[in-house]
Amino acid sequence: MICKNDLHIYGENHRILLRANEFICLRPHPGLTGCVSNYNITFPTKNLFFDDFTIMPSGCATLTIENDGRNLYTYLDGPTTKPYIAGSQANQLEMIVTIEFKPAGLFAITGVNQSEITDKTISFDVINPILNKLISDIVENTCSVLDLVSGLDMLLLENISAIHHPQLGLIFHNILSCAGNTTLKKLSEDIYYSERQLNRIFKQHVGVSAKSFARLIRINNAFRLLKRPGNSLTFVSDVTGFHDLSHFIRDFKMVCGVTPQEYRKNMSAFYNNTTRL
Repeated sequence: MICKNDLHIYGENHRILLRANEFICLRPHPGLTGCVSNYNITFPTKNLFFDDFTIMPSGCATLTIENDGRNLYTYLDGPTTKPYIAGSQANQLEMIVTIEFKPAGLFAITGVNQSEITDKTISFDVINPILNKLISDIVENTCSVLDLVSGLDMLLLENISAIHHPQLGLIFHNILSCAGNTTLKKLSEDIYYSERQLNRIFKQHVGVSAKSFARLIRINNAFRLLKRPGNSLTFVSDVTGFHDLSHFIRDFKMVCGVTPQEYRKNMSAFYNNTTRL
């Protein structure tokens, strides 16, 4: 199993998204970029995370492998539409490896109907016991970051098997190109599908409705804008396409559990990977 010092000798700089003393964030193999956003390897210190450190919703799934010093535990957080707290538990672990999937990325690997696992935390052994064992073996038996991520790359590449709906790519493009500022009616007209058909596709592959996904795109765009101190709330509301400031604040709190002001004030207590969308 790798140790903390291995984070600093990993040399494939083109894959490094972020590196610090306790963690490294890496791009996946190019063949996985449609499914996987990144790998994170973390060696928590006692106070690395706030106890109320909160993962913000993105509509994406995350696979987590934890080492508590005695055993490995592998579990899946299905596509998220609401925040969840992870800090106090994470601080007690020796190592955490996460695979952060892109929208519909987990479906491509497992073929599991994503609506069945949305906002649920499940042992990955229940979802795919064979893949769970292979991933655990890689994390447990590799002795360098290079071997670890290379092993995960090859395993996931070998397991891309589920076929996405042929119109899903176009739907994603249409939602992302307008930063989520669209309607279900417009999306369904673009692909000549009924709204009911469109939502069925989305819930199977992504885990949420097309309307909910578009709202998550807008909220995640707000995360980016709120990081810039010079952006007023009114500016963020306008850029993200809300009717007015009160509508923005209401929707933001409905999705995130806090107001935009509270998010901005305590930004280090929240995690959002806006590159997943």
